[in-house]
Amino acid sequence: MLSIGKLSEATGVKVPTIRYYEEIGMLPQASRSSGNQRVYESASVSRLAFIRHARDLGFPLEAIRELLGLSDNPEQSCAEVDRITARQLGEVKARISRLQALEAELERMLKQCACGTIADCRVIEVLSNHAHCAGEHG
Repeated sequence: MLSIGKLSEATGVKVPTIRYYEEIGMLPQASRSSGNQRVYESASVSRLAFIRHARDLGFPLEAIRELLGLSDNPEQSCAEVDRITARQLGEVKARISRLQALEAELERMLKQCACGTIADCRVIEVLSNHAHCAGEHG
C-alpha cells in the first residue's frame, strides 16, 4: 500500500495530477487509511506509469482511457489499439508538418531582413501582415 506521496515519487506524477486522474476515473479510487488519507495498491504504480508514458507520447486523455480499457482485456484483438495509435501517429505527423512550415517561414523572414532599422525590418512587416507570408503555417 502506498500513500499518494509515495505513488507520486514512484511514478514521477505530481500529487494534484494523481488526484485528477482519480477524479476522472482513469485511476481507481484509492481506499482510505484510518486517518482518511488515500492509500493505493501497487497496481496503481503500473497504471499510472502507463498513463504518464502515454501522455509523454502525446496521447490525449480520451485515447488513454480507451487504451486502458483495452489493456484490461488482454485476450482480445489489438486492432483497436493499432487504430488508436495510428490516429496518434497521424496527429504527430500533422504537428511536425505544421512546425516545419513554421520553421521555414521564420527562416525566410530572417533571411529577408536587411538588419537595418525597425522601420525597414522585414520581420516586423511580415508579422504585421499575414499576406506577406510565403504559405500557411498556422
